[in-house]
Order: sequence, then C-alpha cells, then structure tokens
Amino acid sequence: MARPGMERWRDRLALVTGASGGIGAAVARALVQQGLKVVGCARTVGNIEELAAECKSAGYPGTLIPYRCDLSNEEDILSMFSAIRSQHSGVDICINNAGLARPDTLLSGSTSGWKDMFNVNVLALSICTREAYQSMKERNVDDGHIININSATKYAVTALTEGLRQELREAQTHIRATCLKPEDVAEAVIYVLSTPAHIQIGDIQMRPTEQVT
Repeated sequence: MARPGMERWRDRLALVTGASGGIGAAVARALVQQGLKVVGCARTVGNIEELAAECKSAGYPGTLIPYRCDLSNEEDILSMFSAIRSQHSGVDICINNAGLARPDTLLSGSTSGWKDMFNVNVLALSICTREAYQSMKERNVDDGHIININSATKYAVTALTEGLRQELREAQTHIRATCLKPEDVAEAVIYVLSTPAHIQIGDIQMRPTEQVT
C-alpha cells in the first residue's frame, strides 16, 4: 500500500548500493513497493535478480533493476552513473548503504584491511554522493534526497553527512541529506522520503521496542 507522502516519488529513480542482501535488499524492496524505479547495485547481482523477479511476481508497482558494480573501483561507479544517465535520465534518490565490516583493529589490524573499508565505507559513498548531486543539479531536480546508512564501522559517515547538508544549504538547493542507523532502516527510509519536501531530517535512529514477557 502506498504510504502518504510517497506519491511524488512514484516512477522516479532511486539508487541503492549494496542491494544484494540485508538492509540494502530490504530498502530496495520497500521502494519498489512504493512504485519507484530502483537500481540496486552490488559486486554480484544474482540475489538482486532474484529479488527483482520476486517483486515482479508480487505485482509491486515499481521496478528493480540489478546493476553489477564494484564500489571499490571509481571507474565502475562512474560507469554506473553514466549508464543510469543514458538509460533512465538520472538519479533522484541515492541511498548509500554498501559497507565493509572487518575485524581490523587499530592495534593489530592490517593496512590493506583499513584501506578496503575506507574505499567502500567512505570513498565510494563520497563518489556516489557527488555523482548523485551532479545528476540532480544538471536536471534541475531540487527535491532529491541523499541517504547515508551509518554503522559502527562507518564513523566518518556522520561527519560527512553533516558537511554535505551544509554544502547543500550553501548551494541554495532543497536537496536533502539524511544519516540513518541500521535498525529498521527500510521503514526509516520510507518515513524520511515521505516527509514534506521542506522538512530536513538530518539524523534518525530507530530502536527496537522492548518486549515484555
């Protein structure tokens, strides 16, 4: 069922990174249920293809489009945005969900492990944000939304999102930026997107309710 406030997003395009499972898959499904065209990307797309088929069989009004992309490779990211531009005009919503979690501590971790996490959790997020904003700007999309999914391994994302909000204000645009924590993310994404365009939600954390037995 369409959620109030989501009507303006119907048939528009959302990019969800790390859509092959977990949070990314749940977010992609929720957006397709609301009638959006969703490009779901990951290094392998078998799971996304299965999810796309499930969404189609369920009769959801939107469409899930699998796209193979290695987010640790900038050329892959740029090629993906180029393909989206040529095939779907551009990105209206960018959900930076992909992230690596590895047990590489400061005291005993490997430099290569830190670099791998930084490349995906911070650098890829930054590249996708830049390209999504440019896509919106060149098409005069002033109500777009960039959502960064944060986690314990992505501390820098909170600071990046706050800096992004300041830059968007300085650019005098109504494009919004939000940082979400992992709990109940799919529902949180729909909530954030359904709020009126003039409302800016900077950071939201949804905690599970306590169960009384």
